[in-house]
Amino acid sequence: MPDSKGNSKISGRHENRIAAMQFVYMREINTGASLESALAEFFSSAEKPREFYGFAEELIGGIEAHRDEIDSAIRAAATNWSMDRIAKVDLAILRVAVFELLFRDDIPPVVSINEAIDISKSFSSGESRRFVNGVLDAVKAGLTRPLRTPNKGGGGR
Repeated sequence: MPDSKGNSKISGRHENRIAAMQFVYMREINTGASLESALAEFFSSAEKPREFYGFAEELIGGIEAHRDEIDSAIRAAATNWSMDRIAKVDLAILRVAVFELLFRDDIPPVVSINEAIDISKSFSSGESRRFVNGVLDAVKAGLTRPLRTPNKGGGGR
């Protein structure tokens, strides 16, 4: 549904995914602050009011809660790559997408993968798109849910 500026829910979710990726990246670099204070600081400089970023906050909370499982899935899928060898931006993009793949069954996996590839085109190197796609395809291969339709039952496992 379009908002007052004519933006669709899809573009709003895309902006929220970008914000979540940026926060995850920032959190990787600056680990000292509590989650709440880091979120407050991050959203204080955001382009739109914090309320706009509700989906981003859901993603960030889920990533924080399931980081070990997410990183384990990335490690398993990124064969011949150690976590410290993956570019921090790519790692942030992967963490957002892998969280969606594993824990948000209300989002079709192909949507999460396409969004991650689009974000990598804008925020990372030219080779990143193929790397991100390869890792996410490997994670997707382990899923047992439909790839193109959401689970109508709700948001996650």
